[in-house]
Amino acid sequence: MNWLVVLLAAGAAYALAGPQVLEQLRKAAGLVNLPQLERRHMIGAALLAAAAIAWQSSSSSAPQPTPAPGPAPDAELVLRGTFVGPDASVDAATISAMFDELAAEVEWDAMQVEPLIRTGVAFDDLRVRAFDLRLRGQSLGERYPRARSAIKDYLDRTAGTSGGPLTPAQRSAWVSAYRTVARAAADAAR
Repeated sequence: MNWLVVLLAAGAAYALAGPQVLEQLRKAAGLVNLPQLERRHMIGAALLAAAAIAWQSSSSSAPQPTPAPGPAPDAELVLRGTFVGPDASVDAATISAMFDELAAEVEWDAMQVEPLIRTGVAFDDLRVRAFDLRLRGQSLGERYPRARSAIKDYLDRTAGTSGGPLTPAQRSAWVSAYRTVARAAADAAR
């Protein structure tokens, strides 16, 4: 707000003074008739008035306190702070997009007459292959070991570690877990 006051005052001074400021001061000191009011004088007076109002409102009003943040939601998975470095935001967004797409793929596969993904091992193979293809062999897990560990612990806890045949409930748990990872990574990317 202070920059606005300075800008308005400078504009008013220019509009009021112009190139004849010395001539007007000399005439005023010599008790010569005051110069006629021109449009620039009116604009200058308006700018000075706006500057005074802005200054008054900025100096007299105390800053309003902001509300205290509410309690953090009970998040199933929090990845904020696990992605650190110059590419952290982009990489977290990549993780988010990949896990969201994995969830959609698994969901779509379940609607097929003969699903391709039938076991826990197939889930893991799909995830590894998708990341290898998308990231061309680079490992974000190596770049962000804390994120990798948090995601692994979460997936083990919620979707399980069985490599055997999947029930519809287990498949649903994997889809839900993948979407939770996607949301947590998107949150970490912000």
